[in-house]
Parts: sequence; C-alpha cells; structure tokens
Amino acid sequence: MAPPALTATMTPELFRKWRKSLGLKQKDAAEVLGLKKRMIQYYEKGDRNGRPVEIPKAVRLACYALTAGIADFDGLTPVRGPVQPASPPAAGRPARAASDPGAGT
Repeated sequence: MAPPALTATMTPELFRKWRKSLGLKQKDAAEVLGLKKRMIQYYEKGDRNGRPVEIPKAVRLACYALTAGIADFDGLTPVRGPVQPASPPAAGRPARAASDPGAGT
C-alpha cells in the first residue's frame, strides 16, 4: 500500500504575504516566477471569473526556493542570488544574449 500523498495549499493571503515579504511588486513576482502578471493577480484574489484558482505545486516550490535565496536551478546546481527581476536593457539598446561575445561589456 502506497503512503498517502502529501499535499499543501497556499492561500491567496499567504501568497500575497510571500510576495510582499520579498519586496516584490506583482509585475516583479510574475517575472521571477516566469508567469504573467495576471496570474499573480488571480493567485492573490483566489479566483478567476468566479471560479477558484489553486496555486500550483510548482509555483509553491518556486516561492520556497526564492525565499531560500535560490534564484535559478540548472538541474544540477542551485544558483544563489538575490531575488530580483531581470533588468530591462538600457534605453535604445537591444538586450544581448549571454552567449553574445559583446555581452556584459
């Protein structure tokens, strides 16, 4: 017999509290979680068009990782760093890919 599955829920209030504890605006939280701002709004409201919205396990785990200072993960090694959205490119300059030889100059 298999053990019962562990389940947890994150309420809209706890999600909002998590975001604010990291000093993130909704837009910033969406960016660091790889979501649209609208999804952050649904998670914080707890419903979408009158239907309940559950915060998925992957999002809950990502919230935990960000709280623990893990900014990214390559499948082998956690990348530690501050939680902050990617900076937009300087005005008038296109963003460069990390593989671009001129990137970071």
